[in-house]
Amino acid sequence: MAKLRLQAPLMGSDERKEKKNTWSRALGLLLVLLIVSIVGVAFRENIARCILSQEKKQNGRINHNLSDIVESERGVVAADDGRCSEIGASMLRQGGHAVDAAVATALCLGVVNPMASGIGGGAFMIVRSSSTSKTQAFDMRETAPLAASENMYGSNLTAKYVGALSMAVPGEIAGLHEAWLQYGRLAWRTLFQPAIKLARGGFEIAPYLGLHISQFADMIMNDPGLSRVFAPKGELLQIGDICYNPELAGSLDAVAEQGPQVFYNGTIGERLVRDVKEAGGILTMDDLRNYQVKVTDAVTTNVMGYSISGMPPPSSGTLGLSLVVNILNSYGSFYAANRSLGLHRLIEAMKHMFAVRMNLGDPDFVDIIEYIRKMLSPAFAKQIQQKIFDDTTFPPDYYLPRWSQLRDHGTSHLCVVDSDRNAVSITSTVNFVFGAGVLSPNTGIVLNNEMGDFSIPTEKSPDLLPPAPANFIRPNKRPLSSMTPLIITKNDQLVGVVGGSGGMHIIPAVVQVFLNHFIMGMKPLAAVQHPRVYHQLIPNVVLYENWTVIDGDHIELDNETKIFLKARHHKLEARAGGAIVQLIVQDFQKPVTSTSRRIGKESNNAQVLHGTLTGVSDPRKDGKPAAV
Repeated sequence: MAKLRLQAPLMGSDERKEKKNTWSRALGLLLVLLIVSIVGVAFRENIARCILSQEKKQNGRINHNLSDIVESERGVVAADDGRCSEIGASMLRQGGHAVDAAVATALCLGVVNPMASGIGGGAFMIVRSSSTSKTQAFDMRETAPLAASENMYGSNLTAKYVGALSMAVPGEIAGLHEAWLQYGRLAWRTLFQPAIKLARGGFEIAPYLGLHISQFADMIMNDPGLSRVFAPKGELLQIGDICYNPELAGSLDAVAEQGPQVFYNGTIGERLVRDVKEAGGILTMDDLRNYQVKVTDAVTTNVMGYSISGMPPPSSGTLGLSLVVNILNSYGSFYAANRSLGLHRLIEAMKHMFAVRMNLGDPDFVDIIEYIRKMLSPAFAKQIQQKIFDDTTFPPDYYLPRWSQLRDHGTSHLCVVDSDRNAVSITSTVNFVFGAGVLSPNTGIVLNNEMGDFSIPTEKSPDLLPPAPANFIRPNKRPLSSMTPLIITKNDQLVGVVGGSGGMHIIPAVVQVFLNHFIMGMKPLAAVQHPRVYHQLIPNVVLYENWTVIDGDHIELDNETKIFLKARHHKLEARAGGAIVQLIVQDFQKPVTSTSRRIGKESNNAQVLHGTLTGVSDPRKDGKPAAV
């Protein structure tokens, strides 16, 4: 695999490539081949070896799709693991709804990427029905236990992030089941079988999981449950090894046969609660029995000619994206975000957005109507835009932050579109890598540490700002989140599904991918692969990507843009990491068909256009899309 450097302008198009003559293309190909032959010899470390192993192994298990991009007119799944995308696509081939595919894919991700998601965590899910043009938000975010309080970590801040006391009430199973009840076509148990097979029969450790096992070796070896799964013979599993989690297979099998009640009011829940209590947590059966999924209409913002539907708070993703894109739109030109100057404006918009978003919290507990209105308001965005100067940046105080930032962590994202053009965007999480650092021995479930996403009065943050009262702990309250699952329409037709994983980096990454493709015209794969920047207001540093990713490509912001940003007094810092984005788009420029179909009782018999679906998984992780 070659080590290639991506150096296009931030929001550039592919037009220059098309203008090259035949000799230029031939010369470029020759140069690439030369680079491959020279650099490829040097790139023979763990990631390269493991990917080669995955491509060649024939062991009867589901292997990774080898492409970062697929096209289909029938259906597409894009997840951050190729095996799970293929499982989702297999549900579509059986006639399943997009929700069926999403459930099966999410369960798979919880098995093969347990450091990021699983049934011990929670999720946000957006579903658009093609038959009704209705878009719903399924909030299966974890909640604070009944015994929780804002002062519970006063003398032990570490316990907010590490150990069973950091666990909130898991919601993923309840939420997936609620969505399936409304939309599912296949049997509930059918959706579980692939994940059960992977957990019981074994799955190959992919690069991303393997690297995290290595990086968090001490955590794994210090927990009996984690070490049983990831160091079964006393030594850590490595990339390419086969991993088994029979206890998790048993838990999934029980939920598949008996439904979510066995988790929330049955034997699986009882085993989980017992393990959590023995590890020092406060989860009870009453907590599980009282958990409720919130189902509402999605929040929709209309920007730059598109309708973007996503989660309401406690997710800050939809509102954050709305504010940033409205700021850029207020310049009066779609090209305000183009090239180096556009990147400077984007950074400034993100800094203002992060200053505002910490006023958000769970609307069931705090009044945030004013801040929701502002973050969706083009007039408010225009006021902020007038504070942005094209020749400089400012210290953090200029952006008027009131509260310290919530720095949430890793997640997993998947997108699905089916043959009827029903669409799902879902982001799931256990928060930190391997959540609380505890795996329930009797259930095989990794415990989340979602209590870490609350603010607490006694926590001193690096930015020296006070904690946000809107996000203080209350029993049954949901903590603030950066997760940003989105569905995009234009003229009431589906044109995109997008979302990302990566904590605070999610909103900036999803914004950049949206602008790259839908506004600046980049092709889907280029829009996702393109080098990104991140900012979180404090510290006052622009983080730019500079890393060699899983598939061997090198992603780095170009030098011309770095010079431009430094001239405007931005402090730059290279980062070998970033958010992971999945994207599906529908292209109507290619031959299309139109259908008028009545599906379900609520159909409005609207015309649904069918274009070509393109699915892209981010090469920064193990993701590969799959098509029907």
